[in-house]
Amino acid sequence: MSYRLWISVSILAVVPFAPAVGQASKEAPKKVAAKAAASNKSAVPHTPWGDPDLQGVWNDATSTPLQRDIGVKDVLTDEEAVDFQKSLANDLTRDRRDGGPEVDVNRAYNDHWMDSRRLKITADKRSSLIVDPPDGRMPPRVPLPPEREKIRAARAAANERFNAGLPQNYTDFSLPVQCIIRTDSPPYLPTIYNNDFHIFQSPGLVVINPEMIHSARIIPVDGTPHLGKNLHQWLGDSRGHWEGDTLVVETTNFRTDPGVVFQGANPDTYKITERFSRVDATTLNYEFTIDDPKTWTKPWTAVIPWNKIDPAEQMYEYACHEDNYDIVHFLSGARDREKRGEAK
Repeated sequence: MSYRLWISVSILAVVPFAPAVGQASKEAPKKVAAKAAASNKSAVPHTPWGDPDLQGVWNDATSTPLQRDIGVKDVLTDEEAVDFQKSLANDLTRDRRDGGPEVDVNRAYNDHWMDSRRLKITADKRSSLIVDPPDGRMPPRVPLPPEREKIRAARAAANERFNAGLPQNYTDFSLPVQCIIRTDSPPYLPTIYNNDFHIFQSPGLVVINPEMIHSARIIPVDGTPHLGKNLHQWLGDSRGHWEGDTLVVETTNFRTDPGVVFQGANPDTYKITERFSRVDATTLNYEFTIDDPKTWTKPWTAVIPWNKIDPAEQMYEYACHEDNYDIVHFLSGARDREKRGEAK
């Protein structure tokens, strides 16, 4: 996969749109998931050992943006929702060839490879996935201390060198480009393809196998304590428990490598709490709250519906490897360009 494509993957869920402006709903949007789950308790099946049954293959694709545009109401009318989905057919298609060479390169993977479910907004017609704060936007960021600002600037410079085709060494390659982690690290956000998640359960354990990349996230739900604070992992250390029919998962202990935690948060203070609530036979609400007082002024929460896919639809291996093996070609090509005087 090209790095340009990954850039488009990572921003899909965070680019806001601007439908008609109106008054925000008076109902607290943070209660969306809880109300849906509570009103359908009788529909929640259970495993033979008594835990709520979340098993199956679920898909979280949606075009609803992570953040709401300023001044936009929280829920669209039916008419606004129809108009927006019509615009998606044109805005999100990768079969268009009307943007010049740079855009064409970014659309090299055409719509045949994309998840068509991404063209739909959430069924409740929300204008953002974020439900708390009520304005549907991430809270203000805390000013970075000099050492973290230096790390951020170094990563930005590495990305610029890579995008220019002039990486200095392998550390200029992001973790997604190296196929180490991508959408398998929480929080789970919708992208342009490979939006499936296979959930397995056994007594004391829940396993989430994302379609993208190659990890199986194993979550103990038997009271096993967290790892020691000095042990860090790509996907963090997850521990779960049941609150009624909702699976609550708390994850800490992420590695400090750039790109592991969401949007450059501080791995030492970053905590994500996820809630998986079975709404009915075909719907599961995924809610996550990110809490990092060294990055945001207060915690924030998003809710994403997961829809059960056709049982006959199979998840296949996502064998991401090409950029890892091609590092030698990227680097040798960059050195050749430098010899020809093409370096900035």
